[in-house]
Amino acid sequence: MTIIEPSHTVDDPAANGAPANGIAVAPQPTAGSLALANRALAELAERAAEVRDQSFGTRVTYSPKVFIPLTMLCRDKCGYCTFAQPPARLDSPYLTPEQVLEIATSGARAGCHEALFTLGERPELRYPAAAEWLRTHGWDSTVHYLVEMCRLVRDETGLLPHANPGAMTAQELASLREVSPSQGMMIESLNPHLDCHRGSPDKEPARRLATLEAAGELAIPYTTGILVGIGESLADRLAALEAIAASHARWGHIQEVIVQNFLPKAGTSMHNMPACPPDEYAQAIALARLILPADIHLQAPPNLSDDFGGLLDCGIDDWGGVSPVTADHVNPERPWPALDRLREITEARAFTLAPRLTIYPEFALQPERWLAEGNRFPVMDRSDAEGLGRDDPGSQMPERTMENLDAGSGADVLVADENSTQWYSGGAGHLPTNIMDGPSHARGAVREVLDGVMAGQQVGHEEIVTLFSARGPEVVAVGEVADELRREAVGDIVTWVHNRNINYTNVCTFKCKFCGFSKGPLSLNLRGTPYMLTLADIQERVIEAAELGATEVTLQGGIHPSFDGDYYIDVCRAIHDVVPEMHLHGFTALEVIEGAKRLGESLVDYLMRLKEAGLKSLPGTAAEILDDSVRAVLCPDKINTAEWLECHEAAHAVGLHSNITIMFGSIEHPESWANHIVATRDLQKRTGGFTEWVPLPFVHMASPIYLRKGARRGPTFRETLLMHAVPRIAYRGLIDNIQVSWVKIGPPGAQQILRAGANDMGGTLMDENISRAAGAQHGQGLTEQDFRDIAEPLGRRTRQRLTGYENADGAPEVRSRMLRPTDNATDRKLIPLESLGSRV
Repeated sequence: MTIIEPSHTVDDPAANGAPANGIAVAPQPTAGSLALANRALAELAERAAEVRDQSFGTRVTYSPKVFIPLTMLCRDKCGYCTFAQPPARLDSPYLTPEQVLEIATSGARAGCHEALFTLGERPELRYPAAAEWLRTHGWDSTVHYLVEMCRLVRDETGLLPHANPGAMTAQELASLREVSPSQGMMIESLNPHLDCHRGSPDKEPARRLATLEAAGELAIPYTTGILVGIGESLADRLAALEAIAASHARWGHIQEVIVQNFLPKAGTSMHNMPACPPDEYAQAIALARLILPADIHLQAPPNLSDDFGGLLDCGIDDWGGVSPVTADHVNPERPWPALDRLREITEARAFTLAPRLTIYPEFALQPERWLAEGNRFPVMDRSDAEGLGRDDPGSQMPERTMENLDAGSGADVLVADENSTQWYSGGAGHLPTNIMDGPSHARGAVREVLDGVMAGQQVGHEEIVTLFSARGPEVVAVGEVADELRREAVGDIVTWVHNRNINYTNVCTFKCKFCGFSKGPLSLNLRGTPYMLTLADIQERVIEAAELGATEVTLQGGIHPSFDGDYYIDVCRAIHDVVPEMHLHGFTALEVIEGAKRLGESLVDYLMRLKEAGLKSLPGTAAEILDDSVRAVLCPDKINTAEWLECHEAAHAVGLHSNITIMFGSIEHPESWANHIVATRDLQKRTGGFTEWVPLPFVHMASPIYLRKGARRGPTFRETLLMHAVPRIAYRGLIDNIQVSWVKIGPPGAQQILRAGANDMGGTLMDENISRAAGAQHGQGLTEQDFRDIAEPLGRRTRQRLTGYENADGAPEVRSRMLRPTDNATDRKLIPLESLGSRV
């Protein structure tokens, strides 16, 4: 679109909306908007783009949708419309539920998030055929039928309905709110004398404004807009935009405004009318951005402009609904641009493209205010951490069909419905999208932060949140900077440790809502069997690990009600007795704090006793998210942020190093991630005791909080990659090692993350059960060759390390000094070699 000067200003007589036949004139704009409209278009566009950039940065959104034309009958006779048809031209007055579901399912399989219900207004009041069809099928109105079809689509496909039924009563709006997270109705124009609206009772301005107000009072996230070029004046456009702004000022409910250009269509009474001139359309968009409150998103349909990239120059930040499945039934002669083309045009102007839901993030992140209870989980289930739509390609279907599988060792896995084909943390069936092979560029806030990083500046909380907001080429730019810092810190070696996990009990007195591993002490009637290993069982597993070459055992388990603090000391001693060289990496901050508390000891004294018994380092687990507002939901009876930090500070004080973990992708948002990073970074500055950052993506499939519809389905792969890249930047000079959890991400995803700042693959993880209990399907162990297969195609060499990142080459061999008991032993106790004397 080429920006040129508008063909008229509001001083033109044709723009003033003179009275007609004594009927009241259209609302008039304020002096401020009149003055604004008389500015040069180039100036308007520049100012509008500045407002957009200040409010929404470089991000341009769109809604991947499927178009469901519930009925093409309408009682109105708008002069520009080809959507509305008479009954004789239709096979049926309405789509059947089966047809609706078929269309919606095709959209869900194509990766859409939105089911856009488009329909004529109250056709049963004009056409007997419509009224008869509704009566025959048990519905008393089109709106009633629409409500039930929205419910059907939401519940059966997971798509989020967005309904455009036109002017409605407050009662109708309220009933639709229960099943549709967002609704919409175009104001079009408030001029009551337009020829194109003759014979269209629902286009009466007062009815449209009353609907807009009722939607606000009912807290409905709402879409509205104006239609440019249908005979209205510039003053009419200004008045309509000001009316929308005033309604939003009262209720805060307008999530987006569409500025749509008129195009003449064959078969309509306006087929000989000229199309909306591009300059007037550009002016209308720019004026909308400048008149509307800055928090309202501004949309222009890309399929109605030949040079749709130019719309970005006028201040829009959204492309609206774009369907990879169905045509634009309102404008069938104008096909949607392919998503690749939409992305190409958007990125050519240095913007990034992001899918959204029917409801924008500002509303999705306040569900108690803006969403009926039945819509809260469907919105959350399709959301990423920012409240936008999940951006992994593939189908996303409701996860209902699950099967109990005994995975052994106390871990029980629920296998999720395989209709979904997106990548999920823990899911082994689908590969992640290849982010790091995409184009790399960034401008705006992300570029400013990256430039500061390369100049040696440390990122603060706000800058960390900005980096987590990266999309498209910005993600690649962040990953490249992180990888440069990785080379600077540790070179090109990919490290790994040979270890074994020992989860000594799955019985736990705590009630973490995300945990699929732990059982209550009386949970035989629940999924899986509670168990507790004996000290002899633990010793035998340590011996097996040593014989297989492991240098580390990781000890974690539930907080059994019978444990006192001496239990953990007994475990350390039992292991040290049989394999004294084995590095004992064990006990979360929760276990340490509970142990000290049950013995009435200080943390420092208790940690000293553990160290003397053989403990050598602490894992960072039990951190989850170090944000107490999130912990209050995820693990309300667990230790808080200050206690976790206090425990690790005490561990560092007595000479035990530890690591930092974060569980992300459940209910928290980037602000919480930044809180977690800053808090642990501050502790690292004081103690230097953290050896690595270990992001742990939430595995949703069998997590209780997800099964109870209280969490997202884990992070997206973009978020997962950034959770390694951004901390590499944030901990620069303080923590050198960024570990990728292959058991939750999978080898293909881990390989890509090694290109975005990570340098460590963690452990071989024999007998990993906690992730598997939550539904992870990436197996229980990798070998040295597996690590090589991941690293070598990247031009990176692998090196086995010890727990503290010392080179494993040349380290003392880890050997057992025990004999196993005989198979018929009943007490399961292991006998020290020296006690056997000449029998050895």
